[in-house]
Amino acid sequence: MKRCGMIAVIGRPNVGKSTLMNALIGEHVSITSAKPQTTRHRVMGVYTREECDVPTQYIFVDTPGFQTKFSNALNRSMNKTVTSTTGDVDLVLLVLEAGKLSAADQAVIKLLPSGVPCVAVVNKLDRLDNKGEVLPFLQKVMDAHPFAEVVPVSAQTRANLDRLLDVASGYLPEQDFIYEPDMLTDRPERFLAAERIREKVFRLVGDELPYTCTVTIDKFETEGALRRIFASILVDRDNHKAMIIGKGGSKLKRISTEARQDMERLFGGPVYLETFVKVRSGWADDAGLLRSLGYD
Repeated sequence: MKRCGMIAVIGRPNVGKSTLMNALIGEHVSITSAKPQTTRHRVMGVYTREECDVPTQYIFVDTPGFQTKFSNALNRSMNKTVTSTTGDVDLVLLVLEAGKLSAADQAVIKLLPSGVPCVAVVNKLDRLDNKGEVLPFLQKVMDAHPFAEVVPVSAQTRANLDRLLDVASGYLPEQDFIYEPDMLTDRPERFLAAERIREKVFRLVGDELPYTCTVTIDKFETEGALRRIFASILVDRDNHKAMIIGKGGSKLKRISTEARQDMERLFGGPVYLETFVKVRSGWADDAGLLRSLGYD
């Protein structure tokens, strides 16, 4: 007997959805940073667990954090991604942060579809100073919604992840695997390259850079094992451009170097990367550009 099914990973911004999915599948497929709304697309990650009592293929779908504060075209598109994903899966994992059940969390809970089992995943246990708070908080979560189960974990330290996989397997249908066991994601290399650059921008530039920044791949060529990639980082203003370039180009050089190194590990071959920074005001409300970037 085998099990295989789709699992949506949802929650408010910054609860650790992408970190959790990466930890569950064992690879850095979905980008992460401390900035809210790092994940902007529906990103699929596949984990095939064969060495267990019931071989299971988990098809995780990482979604953007559901946004309640802003309403530009980009955020509307991301919220649409969340709501459309939850109705087309076998299981929903609602990720919450240990010790916090905010109004934003409650807004996401209201989106949970009827007829689809939902497991509450209480993440970031390692950040709780008082472990005596765990059980009362778990009870608070159980009182908030009729969850199928509540599982406390730490994606960062991998605590209790095997238990979460065991629980999730029980809600997936009995059927053959959909994908080959070594498959990690359905996203093309072009998309993964853009995401790696955007991750480095968010991680290395810091809080001074506004959220409205994105990456486009202008050219992606392969020559044998070598990948030649030309990318543009789009920002709203000239001063944002200066933040990314840095003194003497030092910041942009570090962004490009670290992104290239990540791509080489991910793609398993050498990468030549050229990165430019361009000002394009109002890109987050440009419907045509958003469609070209893969937003609905």
